[in-house]
Amino acid sequence: MSRRYVTQVRVRWSDLDAFRHVNNAKTVTLLEEARIDWLFSDAARHGVQRLTEGIVVAKLEIEYKRPIGMDVPVTVSMGVTGLGNASFTIDYLVSQAGACAATASTVLVPVDPVTFRPRRLDERERAFLSRYQHRPAADADIDAAPALHGPNGPAWPR
Repeated sequence: MSRRYVTQVRVRWSDLDAFRHVNNAKTVTLLEEARIDWLFSDAARHGVQRLTEGIVVAKLEIEYKRPIGMDVPVTVSMGVTGLGNASFTIDYLVSQAGACAATASTVLVPVDPVTFRPRRLDERERAFLSRYQHRPAADADIDAAPALHGPNGPAWPR
């Protein structure tokens, strides 16, 4: 049965831009912090330490739905939508106060810590990641949520 890993990430003052919401590039940092909590801390608690030795982001896609403010913690929900021999894909749902603020995906490649060359996922890593594997959510499923959009697109405050 698949599931998602959910964690909260604190927005820092330095994450904000001149418009007092999280800068688009800092949103990527929020994804990174959530991913580290999952793939380093939680995976290690389950006997999967090798991911901490080296992993690189090969691809990143992000779609911003609404601004992220500083007053309320950000919740990041993650799952695995692709599991290859030497890479895997994580999807992210970033929300604040119950409203989706961004969706994203990353392709991650484990690397050998000495050669920094890609390596295959081992059995423990595959078993851990497969517990979170699911079909990618259709954009229509995410975009249809009333909290995400106004009648003319993303619900950006005016």
